Amino acid sequence: QVQLVESGGGLVQAGGSLRLSCAASGSFFSINTMGWYRQAPGKQRELVANMTSGNGTHHVNSVKGRFTISRDNAKNTVYLQMNRLKPEDTAVYYCNAVATIMPEKLFTFWGQGTQVTVSS
Repeated sequence: QVQLVESGGGLVQAGGSLRLSCAASGSFFSINTMGWYRQAPGKQRELVANMTSGNGTHHVNSVKGRFTISRDNAKNTVYLQMNRLKPEDTAVYYCNAVATIMPEKLFTFWGQGTQVTVSS
């Protein structure tokens, strides 16, 4: 199995920055796709950004120009650089990964979440 551990969340003033990190460990051949989701109180979990194994990236419109996803494949780690944070960015942020754990078999894994709170 694969374990995903997020770090880097916290409390920040509006306009500030945070960098989230998610490290994958366990038994797998490779990590194919990694991404970040978030869930605010009373709302559904939503995609923030993801990155394919071919290094293609996607960011939702609400964070384009402010957030940047990146990967370090040697460390099996994905990052989310969050700049010019807004109060509406407040949520629990979850790391997501699709991993190959057997030949031609893909599985989806989730981290435990890290809280990001942006004060006005």
